[in-house]
Amino acid sequence: MSKHLVIVESPAKAKTISQYLGSDYHILASYGHVRDLPERTLGIDIKAGLNNKSQFTPQYSVMKDKQKVIKQLRDASKTAPTVYLATDPDREGEAIAWHIKESLKVPNHKIRRVVFHEITKTAVQHAIGNARDINTHLVDAQQARRVLDRLIGYKLSPILSKKIRKGLSAGRVQSVAVKLICDRETAIRAFVPEEYWVVTVSLDKNQQGIQAKLVAEGTPDAKCDLPNESVATGMVTRLESSQYTVHSVKKTKQKRNPYPPFITSTLQQDASRKLNWSAKKTMMVAQKLYEGVPIGNDTVGLITYMRTDSFRVSDEALAAVRDHITAVYGPNYLPASPNRYKTKGDAQDAHEAIRPTYLTRSPDAIRSALTPDFYKLYRLIWDRFVASQMKPSDIENTSVMIEATTTAHPPLYVKATGHVVLFDGFTAVYIEGKDQEDEENAKRLPPLSEKDVLSLVAVNSQQKFTQPPSRYTEATLVKELEESGIGRPSTYAPTLSTIVDRGYVDKEKKTLFPTDLGMLTNTKLQEFFSGVIDVRFTADMETRLDEIMEGKHVWEDVVGDIYTPFHSMLSRAQNEMEKVNTDQATDEVCPKCASPMVIKTGRFGTFIACTNYPECKTTRSMAAKLEVPCPLCGSDVLERKSKKGNVFYGCSTYPTCTFASWDRLVPGPCRSCQHPYLVVKKGKGRDQTICPTCHTPAE
Repeated sequence: MSKHLVIVESPAKAKTISQYLGSDYHILASYGHVRDLPERTLGIDIKAGLNNKSQFTPQYSVMKDKQKVIKQLRDASKTAPTVYLATDPDREGEAIAWHIKESLKVPNHKIRRVVFHEITKTAVQHAIGNARDINTHLVDAQQARRVLDRLIGYKLSPILSKKIRKGLSAGRVQSVAVKLICDRETAIRAFVPEEYWVVTVSLDKNQQGIQAKLVAEGTPDAKCDLPNESVATGMVTRLESSQYTVHSVKKTKQKRNPYPPFITSTLQQDASRKLNWSAKKTMMVAQKLYEGVPIGNDTVGLITYMRTDSFRVSDEALAAVRDHITAVYGPNYLPASPNRYKTKGDAQDAHEAIRPTYLTRSPDAIRSALTPDFYKLYRLIWDRFVASQMKPSDIENTSVMIEATTTAHPPLYVKATGHVVLFDGFTAVYIEGKDQEDEENAKRLPPLSEKDVLSLVAVNSQQKFTQPPSRYTEATLVKELEESGIGRPSTYAPTLSTIVDRGYVDKEKKTLFPTDLGMLTNTKLQEFFSGVIDVRFTADMETRLDEIMEGKHVWEDVVGDIYTPFHSMLSRAQNEMEKVNTDQATDEVCPKCASPMVIKTGRFGTFIACTNYPECKTTRSMAAKLEVPCPLCGSDVLERKSKKGNVFYGCSTYPTCTFASWDRLVPGPCRSCQHPYLVVKKGKGRDQTICPTCHTPAE
């Protein structure tokens, strides 16, 4: 008897689900996409489309590296009673299933679509038992996205390549991401810091220390500004001669609710904060956890589908996690009913949130079977899911206003704050990572009552400056894209990788900086294509794609409505955009043809090239040299890029000398310890130059 054919995307997934289906099923992998638009031509009839919006027909063909795969699938499908298309359970997966169907050339009645949001025996068998037809609305929405991305990218890229620099490319989402980073950089550069001072006092009660900050003068509500050193010094003098009495003590109780389980964007954000991972790495590891990991004699899918924007959790999973919480943490940590989280209105809600598939397989129980990266991400997902179904934490916040009095001046008021955790609740399992350090972890205060007299220990003043907006990290950029409705879960990781790989953005540690090329390209795009390379436009387009998915629009009409005005922008840019010469002149001449040499910028940084190209193709690499010699051997220190595109600084004699630093070295010496050089610490806002030994900031 012939076997039913099940087609999945990856061999790992095929191996996992083969355990759950009997001998009547044959499982093969498509290895992802099988058809696409042609590589070297547009593949869309623009003239017909402009004249008749319903004719933006894409010209798909089987990808060259999938010819053998399609032949194998065709051969297997000929004798199969049923062909189950079990590609990923999202819009892109639906489109892949449709492309496979179109490539197999088998009768429609043999084709069935199955989806499973977790790769467990129950989910796989349930999916086979509830097979359906391919959802053409989902396919149409994905086709609209692919066609628009091709039209915009394919038409924009040649203009940038011709007018700015050869080889440049643009894209609907990636260019908006670059715009966000460039806009933030522009705001940072325009920011003018303002000086202010902070005065703090150290007090004592029964040998228990209290730290307080000067906040008011005259009355507790009259804010005290300290704009310069002169004013701050006067306040320090008054505080040093003051008597300190507790004016008021306020205690408030606060509940901190647990965070919802992960969706794609929040998983990427927290993996960046806690694990220091890129979005790309996070999704690669999550994909493997979803598809299946060898545990003992089985291959087990450990998490649900990792591309999702929904907080929904199945009733079965809720029952399992509630049993787990009761057994491990006790009934006091379990809310009376499951916690429910509202999904955003524009979310597709096609999947559950990201959660463990088996509450019986805790991270520690299977740690020996996991690689370190698998364990770290699985632990993060596990903890977040368990915590999401626990009770809130209870906190008591204390705010103490302390009056500092002298006979010659109005009273000053200093404020001390602290908190006590009355019940840890969900924080017994999980605390979300932070993008910036805050003062949440205030110290616990000693018991204080009104009119208590306190002893002065010391008064300190510190100069500070207002800070510009923080630069984006991968985590905060993903958050911004999500909140602005730009892209979808599957697009965040490739977008971030693309803008770095193509030289528009540099990533140093976690922080994203626009390159000169990124700033220039963004300026040109905003001059001629602001109506398309725009946050609101891109978000509105995502909404229209969702509406295609819901059957509210014909996809060709949506493409035509967007492409028609874009076509006019293209015509204007081709005629009016001035060519930019980004080459920098040098005093060198070509050793082969004696033509002038210029500094050019390529994908992998700057290099020197002959101006007689293409007749003469002489080039040589060029790395920026720092003014500080190598601390280990005295040779030059050069600016380099890692394989991942991150800038670092290393000795020119590598591998003979292995000195390397993520921080740029600048001439010293340190004003405190006389260390011969300083380093520039990149911040999300203002950079800081400090001594690498004693950490004293530069003057």
